[in-house]
Formats: sequence, structure tokens, C-alpha cells
Amino acid sequence: MRILALTNLYPNPYQPHRAAFNRQDLRLLAERHPVRVIAPILWTDERQAAARLLPPDRRVVHDGLTVDHPRYWYTPKMLRGQYGRFYQWSVGRTFRRAAAEFAPDVVYAPWAYPDGWAGVRLARRAGLPVVVKVHGSDLRALEEFPGRRANTAAALREADAVVVVSRDLAGRAAALGADPARVRVVQNGIDRKTFCPGDRAAARAAVGVADDGTRHLLFVGNLLPIKGVDILVEACGQLPTAAGRWVLHLIGSGPLRGELEARAAALGVADRVRFHGPRPHAELPDWFRAADLFVLASRSEGVPNVLLEAAGCGTPFVATAVGGVPEVAHLGAGVLIPPDDPNRLAAGIVEVLDRPPPAPAEGPRDRRRTAADLEAVLASVVSNKEEGTRNTGRSGVRVR
Repeated sequence: MRILALTNLYPNPYQPHRAAFNRQDLRLLAERHPVRVIAPILWTDERQAAARLLPPDRRVVHDGLTVDHPRYWYTPKMLRGQYGRFYQWSVGRTFRRAAAEFAPDVVYAPWAYPDGWAGVRLARRAGLPVVVKVHGSDLRALEEFPGRRANTAAALREADAVVVVSRDLAGRAAALGADPARVRVVQNGIDRKTFCPGDRAAARAAVGVADDGTRHLLFVGNLLPIKGVDILVEACGQLPTAAGRWVLHLIGSGPLRGELEARAAALGVADRVRFHGPRPHAELPDWFRAADLFVLASRSEGVPNVLLEAAGCGTPFVATAVGGVPEVAHLGAGVLIPPDDPNRLAAGIVEVLDRPPPAPAEGPRDRRRTAADLEAVLASVVSNKEEGTRNTGRSGVRVR
């Protein structure tokens, strides 16, 4: 089975740490099947870069995979309902070249819109089946960006299969018109050999944080409003003296950094809120092991991999009960709270620091099981396509 992946969720020279979860899935699929990747890059990211980081043909090899990086032309914050057409136009030539050179059996498009919408149309023109994967905000943020709704729904209706990471998203996909029989829940997993418990003192030495009784709080993710990092900083400003000496470590980047720095200063905790920027995925296990507590205050989520990775490392957590988080909370030691409530978040932080919940008998599943489930979905649509072709050859009528 030859798999052509079309997705913005993949590392590129301008964002080398982007979407590590998707990179892992494709790398594991490539252990058993030929995989090629088309991963467009926003023209705005390239314009802001200090140097040109791609070769003239915009093709690189990453994890042993051939990856094409066409430039994605779009109108920032305007005409969102047209992003699918912009995307299709931007990647069309690269897609047609890859289809001719690579001869794929199936198109795999992680992210519903614009990736999935464009992927469905390009695949149909090439006579290929297509699987769209939904991760979370691509459906859960439609209320915020209603211009995307119609084309997101079209992508889900027209794909041969839709993969979702939670039952919550399965229900949302069906509500948008996806055939429930074609919606498959594939639960996220982690690399259990990498994200596993370990020596806390050694981990703290590895990442350079004090092992002197300070309580280390950790957030990993983009500094965006949807991640609730503003609520986390606000909650830390309310932590009582009884919580002891603490430091909040923020790993990630995003447009809220300046605002968060200013708010931490206004709350008098600027010296305890540390901004580390993006870190390589390989460093994260030590960060999780070094932390006394992982905190995720998101306003919306699919199934956050960082929560599963924290659980795999045995790190207690406080997280908001949004999206698919309640479906996986039992895989770690933590408590859930409502979103957008800094008071409840501060109370939850103190509760788990003082009385960590017991560790579960079984943690998150291994990433290879996730890849195997995804492989089965892709294989099923290829098989259905081949059966339909055989039926057409026998009767002259296409059976779907």
C-alpha cells in the first residue's frame, strides 16, 4: 500500500518541532509501507524567516521520507471560507507530480480543513480514495470560525473514511454529516519506551532546573488563547504561600508570549514564570520527569498528546475537562476542572501537589498500536476501491 500524505501538520525547516505526533505516525507507517509527504508551508512563515531554508525544488528527505514543501498562499484572517481553494491551488502542481511519480494507492489528509477538503478534491481527480483525520480544533473551533464550517462538513461527508481521536469528535463529525459507519475512532498513543517513568533528580539535572525543594509546574504547547495559558498564569498568581516555592515552566512559542510576560510581572510572579521556547521532542521526557505537576488549562482539545506523554512518564496532572480529555484522564494520575476558571485551577494545583492521586494500573497505549489501527483504516479504503474497480470491470457499473 502506497500512502501519499497531504498535511500542514509536519515538521519543516521553519518549524522543525511542528506536529511531532503526526511525524511519528507517518514514520511508523513508513516502516511497513512506502510513504510520501506533501507538507505545505505558509507564505507568511517564509516571509518572516531571516534566510531561505529550502532547496530550489522545495523537496527534502525527513526520517527517510521524501517530503515536498509547496508554498501555501492564503489571505491571513480573511476569506477563511476560501482557504480550501487557496490550499488546493497552492499544492495542486506538487500533488499531480507526486501522484505521477509515486503512484499512490491512497491519500491521507490529517486535518479536516483546508487539508482534507483539498485532499478529497485532488484525490477524486486522480481516481484515488482518501482518508481524512480530525484532531480536535479543526472541528471544535468551528464556532469561532464559521466560514470554515460548510467546507469542513463537505470534506467529512465526501471522504472514504474519517479518522477521529475521540468519541467526542466522532459525534461532532456525524453531526456535520459524516456517515457514522465511515467514522473510525483511533485513540492516540505514545512511545512507551521513551515516555516512561525515570529518575527525577537525573531529569532535573538534564534540563537544568533546581532540585532543592522547589515545586516545578510544567506546560507544553503553543502559547495561544485556545490553550488557556493566560488562565494558567492567572492561577499561578493566586497560589497561596502554603504552596511553597514554585516555578512554572512554559515550553512552546506563540503570539501570547508578550502578554503572558506582562501579566506575570503585574501579578508579581515574573521571576517564577520561565519561558523556554520550543524544545525538541526528544527533550520532553526529561521535562515531564523533572516536573512535580503538568498543567493543561485548554479551552478546547481533541486528545492532547502532551497529557498522554505526561501520564506515561508518571507525572501527575491538572487538566480542563474539555473535548476528549475526560476520555483519557483515567490513564494518568490527575484531576479535571472546568475551563476558564483560574480559582478552580489554582485550587486543583494545590490539591494535586499536596495529595497526588494514585497512579493507574495501566497508562496510555503504545504509538505502534495507533499506527496499526490507522494502517487498517487506510487498507480498508484501498480494498474497497479495488473491489469497486473489479465490480466496474465485470458489470460496467461502479459499486460503492
